[in-house]
Amino acid sequence: MTAAPLVTADQPVLQACALGLRLQGRPVVEQLSLPVQRHEMLGLIGPNGSGKSSLLRLLAGVIRPNEGQVLLQGQPLHKRGRRAIARELALVAQMAETQDAISVEDAVALGRTPWLSALQPFAAQDWEAVQQALDAVGMADRRHSAWHSLSGGERQRVHIARALAQQPGVLLLDEPCNHLDIHQQLSLMALIRSLPVTKVVALHDLNQALACDRLAVMQQGRLVALGRPEQVLDAALLAQVFRVEASALVDPWDGSRVLRFRPLSSS
Repeated sequence: MTAAPLVTADQPVLQACALGLRLQGRPVVEQLSLPVQRHEMLGLIGPNGSGKSSLLRLLAGVIRPNEGQVLLQGQPLHKRGRRAIARELALVAQMAETQDAISVEDAVALGRTPWLSALQPFAAQDWEAVQQALDAVGMADRRHSAWHSLSGGERQRVHIARALAQQPGVLLLDEPCNHLDIHQQLSLMALIRSLPVTKVVALHDLNQALACDRLAVMQQGRLVALGRPEQVLDAALLAQVFRVEASALVDPWDGSRVLRFRPLSSS
């Protein structure tokens, strides 16, 4: 058996290397390189159509790039099987739905699939992983509830619990707060920040993005900035990428930085 390569503590846990993707002949991601550091929360931001969702699907191995490669724990993703990838990395897509009559517990139990086989059926340790995932997202008391009875915010929490039941080291989330009310957004983002895994989160709300460790900014399929939020979200970038002016305010409640936006004035 071939030994796995040694992964050092400072080596990116996930890395995009000169990725290129074309869909129907149109470039969607171009020459994009991005290291994701272990245990960080990396925010992926950019206007609609900038390629954020496509990049997440590339990082998850759902689609193959036309150029470049993705490394997971230093190994090329395309050389690893789906089951092996799913044991280390999970993707939470935008508001996935199902018409099946399924309970919350059964939905979360689907996350154990990568660990099961004919020789290793569902066992006590799998139920323990499901329970831990439900506890982590605050949905243990709804474990026997029907999926269709849940609110939008509760469904998002169950999606995250299903991903956590995979016990991955890396969690990718595609606009997890989409279509949720403000209370649900705040609650869900607090939950995501608290999860003890590496996180890459595509976000629309730039004030939510301020809570990330680093931000990767995309524009027309390219990475145009990467760094800490206070370094990245400056006036020039906001004007160039998002076509807005911004004022940075300090919230007197907790001293946090808040951005207020105005459309660029026409000239």
